[in-house]
Amino acid sequence: MTARYGAVDVHYPDEGGARAALVVAADPRLATVVEERVAVVDAVPAYRPGFFFERELPAIRAVLAPVDLLVVDGYVDLDPSGRPGLGAHVHDEIGKPVIGVAKTAFRSATHAAPVIRGTGARPLYVTAAGIPVEDAAALVSAMAGAHRIPDALRRVDRLARSVPG
Repeated sequence: MTARYGAVDVHYPDEGGARAALVVAADPRLATVVEERVAVVDAVPAYRPGFFFERELPAIRAVLAPVDLLVVDGYVDLDPSGRPGLGAHVHDEIGKPVIGVAKTAFRSATHAAPVIRGTGARPLYVTAAGIPVEDAAALVSAMAGAHRIPDALRRVDRLARSVPG
């Protein structure tokens, strides 16, 4: 069976609920998308600091397909001691490696590997479960796309926001 690599994102429209998107590719660069999924969840829990996963997981579950590795928009763990973030909860649920790619630094996530992509100077912050963080950072660095944000993450963001393209 061919390996499958996925990227997922969730958007919360002003009118409520959530819209999740998943892209799946047969290569770790996520260069050639072989499947896209979008799902709408009518009701999601309110945001609670430190419990972001409660809000994201139902939407991710609604769109998830079998993958061998999943990239999430956010952190896997929130500090060097392993306080679980969204990615850790996803990893516990699917039992496959999860790579977290965050666009902004989280104060306590001093263990996150900074990855500079493209011609930009601002890093992405990479964390991981089920795969060494060094390997995860190398994978994110090699993901398809010339910009700071890999193409697959840009694509799931657009799909989750319902913006064609």
